[in-house]
Amino acid sequence: MARRDRSVHEPAPGISRRTFVTSTARRTAGLAGILAAGRAPAAWAARELSLLTAVNYAPTSDVKLAELGKRFTKATGVNVRVDHIQSVQMSAKLSAELVSKSGHDIVSLEMHYPWLFQPGLADVSDIANDLAKKHGDWYAFAREHAFVKGQWAGVPYLYISFPGSHRIDLFEKVGEKAPDTWEDLLRAGRKLKKLGSPVGFAISQTTDSVSTLYSILWCYGAKDVAADGKTIAINSRETETAIEYVRNLYNDAMDPVVLSWDNAANNQWLNSGKGSWIQNPISHYVVAKEKKMPVAEQTGFHLCPAGPVGRHTVGVPRSLGIWKFSKNVDAARDFLKWFFEPAQYQEWIMSGDNYNHPVWRDLENHRVWDLDPKYKPLKSLAQYSHLYGWPAPPDERIQLVTNTYIIPNMFAKVVTNAASPKDAMVWAETEIKRAFAS
Repeated sequence: MARRDRSVHEPAPGISRRTFVTSTARRTAGLAGILAAGRAPAAWAARELSLLTAVNYAPTSDVKLAELGKRFTKATGVNVRVDHIQSVQMSAKLSAELVSKSGHDIVSLEMHYPWLFQPGLADVSDIANDLAKKHGDWYAFAREHAFVKGQWAGVPYLYISFPGSHRIDLFEKVGEKAPDTWEDLLRAGRKLKKLGSPVGFAISQTTDSVSTLYSILWCYGAKDVAADGKTIAINSRETETAIEYVRNLYNDAMDPVVLSWDNAANNQWLNSGKGSWIQNPISHYVVAKEKKMPVAEQTGFHLCPAGPVGRHTVGVPRSLGIWKFSKNVDAARDFLKWFFEPAQYQEWIMSGDNYNHPVWRDLENHRVWDLDPKYKPLKSLAQYSHLYGWPAPPDERIQLVTNTYIIPNMFAKVVTNAASPKDAMVWAETEIKRAFAS
């Protein structure tokens, strides 16, 4: 029997018809009319919507997004073009589009990008508020990411967690369990390096490095900016303790290759069998399962390690925003309303094999968490997650600190013996002050 493509008017697998019908009834009259008529209104100046997003490390998720775009086209007659670039290229691309006031209609925004590009983004508060009525409030870090100066600059559509990923067999071989604390990791890492399988995370100019090193700073009571959002606090005894910890871990348990890693390198390193532990989203495991790599069976996940002041890690939210200067604002808004209906959104969430986490607490029991029993630790990571720059409130200047890799460079100076911890902290303090003064 030939496979029949499910139309936009049918529920996604796992969604009851009653839920689907209820959610469909809630559509705005405008969008419902468009879908019923099968054509876009004449008021829409163009017949194409363009969406720019970062390449998803779970490739099937990008495939599903393209499929949903085609489904929207079939329902409305409006073509949806999805373009992908590497996440490290996104800041420059968004800056160029904002300056030229041309480019894509819908853009994917990560971490503090809604704050950085807020002057050019349309207010989508009505869409976000309607979703909040249906789901309840967002995770705090997801709201902080996109709720800018009293209005929503984007609609959060996923967050990515940073669990610890370890080789179960190698840890057992040296008599260790998954590390619960950073000190546990150092103890186990010393044994694992002697075994020929060191632990690792990037100490380089990459966002994975920013994520792990912020986690360590927070767990040791350090911060780059105080809770008042004004006081630069990187130069502290707590930061020095965190730096000394990372220097010991680097010297005793890691490979110097981490100094040149990009965001994909730790994935490849663990899957190659060379490494025994990384802190990273689960994309490496998703790929290993898909390719039926033997390492998949021996990969386990655990909560981000804790430190002297508790367990803290990074949650990386992404939202979809619309440029004010888009010639297709109305069509873009209707696409977002359609995308976030359960029939589409939950299908898309499932497509990433739990790389894409849903952004509302009412979806904590979503079946995406049960796709694999190894994902159990991921479900509770949201309660320990913060945006970059925490405990400072979100701010576009924190994104400048991120984009200039001040935090990784501070640690790199010490582990390579280019500077003492005190000198590295003074350097970082100066650089952060410069970013905040810009």
